[in-house]
Amino acid sequence: MDCKGNIINDNECPKLSDEIIIKMYKDMRLLNIIDKILYESQRQGRISFYMTNYGEEATHIGSAAALSSGDIVYGQYREAGVLLWRGFNLQELIDQCYGNKDDTSKGKQMPVHYGSKELNFITISSPLGTQMPQAVGSAYSLRNKNKAVICYFGEGAASEGDAHGAFNFSATLECPIILFCRNNGYAISTPVREQYKGDGIAVRGPPYGIHTLRVDGNDVFAVYNATKAAKEYAISQNKPVLIEALTYRVGDHSTSDDSSAYRSPEEVTLWTKNCYPTEKLRYFMETNGIWSHELETKWIQEAKEEVLRTFNAGDNKLKPKWIEMFDDVYKYTPNRIIHHRYGFATNGRRKNMKSFYIQRHWAQTATAKDDYKWL
Repeated sequence: MDCKGNIINDNECPKLSDEIIIKMYKDMRLLNIIDKILYESQRQGRISFYMTNYGEEATHIGSAAALSSGDIVYGQYREAGVLLWRGFNLQELIDQCYGNKDDTSKGKQMPVHYGSKELNFITISSPLGTQMPQAVGSAYSLRNKNKAVICYFGEGAASEGDAHGAFNFSATLECPIILFCRNNGYAISTPVREQYKGDGIAVRGPPYGIHTLRVDGNDVFAVYNATKAAKEYAISQNKPVLIEALTYRVGDHSTSDDSSAYRSPEEVTLWTKNCYPTEKLRYFMETNGIWSHELETKWIQEAKEEVLRTFNAGDNKLKPKWIEMFDDVYKYTPNRIIHHRYGFATNGRRKNMKSFYIQRHWAQTATAKDDYKWL
C-alpha cells in the first residue's frame, strides 16, 4: 500500500476477507490504546516499567496473521500484538504488567515479558538475542512436521553473537524457522548509522545461505505476504528464512528512556504524520467501504472502556503471596528449599522481625501454618 492505503500492485494484494482485515485493524488500534493507558500507569507509579509499540503495529499483526496457531513464537520484548492476534486475554496482559496474584509468572518477570504455553508463545527474556539460538533448536525439532518457528529480534540484537550463531545453526541444520528482524531505526539510543555499516540486516542472510526478504514494515499487507511466503518456504524446504521489516519506533525505547535526548521531534513527527501503519490500513478500509468514521468512533469508545475496566481490575488485585517467590524454580523443590521456606514463613526474615510487606500479606492471605498443613 502507499501512504493513503492504495494498493500499488493488485497482484500483490493478499485478498483477505473483510473480517480478517477488520480484525487486523482492531488489534492494531487496541495495541495503541493499551500502550497509552499502561504508559500513563507507569508514570503514575502503578507499574514499574513499560514498553510501547507505537509505529511497529504492522510488523506484529501482519506476521501473526500469516502464521498458524501451532507455529511457535519466540519474541524479543515488543511483540504484544502477536499475542493479541492469537487471542491472549486482555486481563492476562494487564495482570502480567501489574505482577499481581493472577500473573502467571507470580510477579517474577518484568512487565511486558509475556508468555503463553497455550498460545505457543515462549516467555520473553530480557537479555538481547538469547532467544535466537533457542528458537533454532525448537525449529530443528519441528522438521517435517508441517510447523514452523518465528523468532523476532531487532537490528540491535542482530549485533549479538547469539544472532550470528543462530543464523549459522539454522542454515547448517536446515531448520524451518523465520528469523524476523524489526529494523526500527534505533537500538535503545543507538541509531542504525552507528549500529552497522552496509545495507541493513537483509544482506547478512545470503552469506549464511539463508533465503532473505526485505519488506515495508509499515504495510500490514506486505508483512503478511512476506511472512506467509517465508513460512511456506521454510516448511516445504526445511530451511530458514530471514525477513527484515523496515519500520520506525515512534515511542521511547521504554519508560526508562527519553528519546528526545538523541532524536528530534521533527523526525518523530515525520513518521507519525506520514505512512503510519494503522492510518494506512484505515484509509484502505474506508476506500473499500468496510469501515467508516461512525464505526471508528463507536469501536474506539468501546475498546477504551474495555481496557479501562481491565486496567482497574488488575490495579485492584492483591500481589502474589510472598511465599510464592520460591515456586517455579525447580521442577521438584529440593528439601533444603522447603526447609528454608518453612523457616522464612514461621520466623520472618530474622527472628522476632517481620517487614511491613510480610505483615500486610499475612493479614491478607493464609497464615504460614495454613500454608504448610501439607508438611
